[in-house]
Amino acid sequence: MYNNKNSAINIAHNSIRGNGKKNIMKAIFDSRYLLLLLLPCMVYFILFHYIPMWGVLIAFKDFKVFKGFQNSEWVGFKYFMLFFKSYDMFPVIRNTFLLGAYSIIWGFPMPLIFALVLNEVRNLKFKKLVQTVSYMPHFLSTVVVVGIIQLVLSSTNGVANQVISNLGFEKINFLQKSAYFRSIYIVSDIWQGMGWGAIVYIAALASIDPQLYEAAVIDGANKFVQLVKITLPCIAPTIITLLLLRVGRVLGVGFEKVFLLQNPTIYSTSDVISTFVYRQGMTEGNFSYGTAVGLFNTVINLVFLVSSNTLAKKFSETSLW
Repeated sequence: MYNNKNSAINIAHNSIRGNGKKNIMKAIFDSRYLLLLLLPCMVYFILFHYIPMWGVLIAFKDFKVFKGFQNSEWVGFKYFMLFFKSYDMFPVIRNTFLLGAYSIIWGFPMPLIFALVLNEVRNLKFKKLVQTVSYMPHFLSTVVVVGIIQLVLSSTNGVANQVISNLGFEKINFLQKSAYFRSIYIVSDIWQGMGWGAIVYIAALASIDPQLYEAAVIDGANKFVQLVKITLPCIAPTIITLLLLRVGRVLGVGFEKVFLLQNPTIYSTSDVISTFVYRQGMTEGNFSYGTAVGLFNTVINLVFLVSSNTLAKKFSETSLW
């Protein structure tokens, strides 16, 4: 009797497992065209993001090009300790962190504010025109953006210095003074990404039920009350998600713009981890040292992302996982 009962349970379990496999295969077959569209993206990430992760081991080796990866000597955490003891560690991390933090403090709210203002515009033609114009800088390459910055801020014939000169003040060499670098970087970043970043918020605002605003108007709520009580709570999950992603890249300051704006006279504020890694790895040939610093940067970004996600789960209902 007991054996018969066990056999029945096993048959039922195998049946459920078999049906589960059939359902999975059926779901894959039904979604085959969507999966086919996803295939190029998967191939890209596998080829350029996952397979190259094997090269991270260079950080733990005394890598020599002519010896090759396999024959290079293991040195453990030698290059990590070398970075931690170096004079460059604190300035480089400080510059990277400040640029990332300022980008969050000043750059993150701007697309949200822009989307909220644009959402109040009732003239559809004007609204679409403003949206189109605001998106355009996003599609400019970093080289073009830096070229525009240099034309505007040139110490000889730049637009900014022409205005300063016409007002009777002495011209300022913005690009050669370290005190101005962070402001130039953040302002140009806001200008380039504000319109594009607002797209997600505009979509989130469009999904809010208009009846909520109608009920608020009947109750006598003004625009500010509607913003605080309806608009922001409704798009809060979107705001939190984008903020978490932004915090996870706080030390991931982009290489291209910093490198193109950078010169030796402003290294004190412009030298960030990515440019430091480039100089160590590509210019000076210290591949292991550069890889170790880059890996350290990635680990710190991961810590920031996990910590911020944990806080988001604790204080709200929205998180990345």
